[in-house]
Amino acid sequence: MSLSPELARAEALIREIANYPSPGVLFRDITPLLGDAAALRATVDALIEPFSGAFDVVAGLEARGFLLASAAAYASGTALMPVRKAGKLPRPAASVGYQLEYGTAEVEAHDDFAPGTRVLLIDDVLATGGTLAAAHELIERLGYVAAGTSVLFEIDGLGGRETVGDAALHTVFRS
Repeated sequence: MSLSPELARAEALIREIANYPSPGVLFRDITPLLGDAAALRATVDALIEPFSGAFDVVAGLEARGFLLASAAAYASGTALMPVRKAGKLPRPAASVGYQLEYGTAEVEAHDDFAPGTRVLLIDDVLATGGTLAAAHELIERLGYVAAGTSVLFEIDGLGGRETVGDAALHTVFRS
């Protein structure tokens, strides 16, 4: 799939930083993209377009997913739901643990919406998929319906797509 000129320009703004935060990791720095209004608009539009009219709430995964989800919720006229790391919410209604390459982690969320609320999950990068898979389980535990998953950048070959298991998973950029 070829990118529009606006998205190709936005993708070119993503910096690759080798060996950060640890040796062997190629970090995708989206700060330059966020700092460019036209690029941010193009990417937010691309994140939500496949799901237009199919969601009531945008859930952003901590931390960079918050930035994209906030803009997506505003652009789509829907509500925002933060999916936080454990211990960051004053009244978590549900939590789900998941396995990392180097240990375990947990995500939590409030139960501020009615059962059956349609939720679009948004994150910045899909790598191994553990965080997004846990977020899907969390959405389900809260009685919501996952309307889809949208990520800014997918790293191929790490099994993330299979781990998430969402047939409607949409990515804007890939490597």
